Amino acid sequence: MHNPGTLKFARKILPEFLRKRLDPFHWVIEEKLQEFAAALPPGGRVLDAGAGECPFRPLFSKQEYVAVDSAVGDPSWDYSHLTIVADLTALPFPDASFSAIICVVVLEHVSDPATAFREFRRVLAPQGRCFVAVPQIWELHQAPHDFFRYTRHGLEHLMTSAGLRVVSLEPTGGYFQLLGKLSIDFLSFFEGGLGFLLFILLAPLFGFLIPLICYYLDKLDRKKDFALGFVAVAEVAP
Repeated sequence: MHNPGTLKFARKILPEFLRKRLDPFHWVIEEKLQEFAAALPPGGRVLDAGAGECPFRPLFSKQEYVAVDSAVGDPSWDYSHLTIVADLTALPFPDASFSAIICVVVLEHVSDPATAFREFRRVLAPQGRCFVAVPQIWELHQAPHDFFRYTRHGLEHLMTSAGLRVVSLEPTGGYFQLLGKLSIDFLSFFEGGLGFLLFILLAPLFGFLIPLICYYLDKLDRKKDFALGFVAVAEVAP
């Protein structure tokens, strides 16, 4: 896996056009989350479940934003902006206390996701909605707190079993975008020491040209069985 600092730096310096094509997984999630946030009425309470460094706080300026995380994922992160430190399987909030929940690329780090979904259902108010993004094909990260990967059917099962109705469930990328990601990941083997010289030489091909071509080829994969992950919106079932 790439050094988190390298990834964070790359995302900051890349123009929007390139970031969308070189990192489509996170780009799609951010686009869908912006749509989700824009559709929420003002004045409600939004729970960011697994908020980390709270990067999505600005999207919810019209709501009361509550950030919760176990704060054990990435030791380099700044968890000081959290509202409360807690486990997602035992949320310290009353029933029906949130109008919306977001959980973005977090559930792979939860050892009991079924219980977490039941907690989401418990703290969601009637007609409340939940935005969830999960990986299906991804490298080990934030070890040892990395437990699961999710298929479309597995994610749907977890939500419906908890009493949530699936509103939408969409793949993020397909076979060719997976190849593009693996091409970029190949460079991680040359990030340290003298290997960095190879990194510089190989980056234009493996970090730019191949992923860019794969981005456009991805339309050939209609089934999306090799999806990098999924984005879902669910609501409290009547």
